[in-house]
Amino acid sequence: MQPAPEFTETDMIWMRRALELARQAEAAGEVPIGAVVVKDDTVIAEGWNRPISSNDPTAHAEIVALRAAGLALDNYRLVDTTLYVTLEPCIMCMGGIIHARVANLVYGAPADAQRSSAAGVLQMAEAQLLNHRLQCRSGLLADEAAALLRDFFRRRR
Repeated sequence: MQPAPEFTETDMIWMRRALELARQAEAAGEVPIGAVVVKDDTVIAEGWNRPISSNDPTAHAEIVALRAAGLALDNYRLVDTTLYVTLEPCIMCMGGIIHARVANLVYGAPADAQRSSAAGVLQMAEAQLLNHRLQCRSGLLADEAAALLRDFFRRRR
């Protein structure tokens, strides 16, 4: 069994910002997921879920943040960046994260077994068949992130 990942106060700051973005998504009627791209202790880009409002099935928080980061850095490679996201990314988002060459992924709540792709079922963060691997840490403010999602779906039912 691996030891629990250690998180810094800086990690906490960025994940709290991702949670704020998730609340913005919720206020807009979207599934509450937020993402922040950080490089050299500076926010490069942010995103929150927007597939419903943008009529874009790819407008997950991570993809929105990755697109904005690429524009901000004027580069499709996001080398030496860390992505903070409130929920473990789906397969599509992990593909984008890997292709962008993000160095570190920190997420809050784990996805359910059917959607787990970063470190869960598919373990894409370290898949040998892919040409990029990234450090992946999970569980940061997981209870708060999971509660946001749970409460959102409970109200919708």
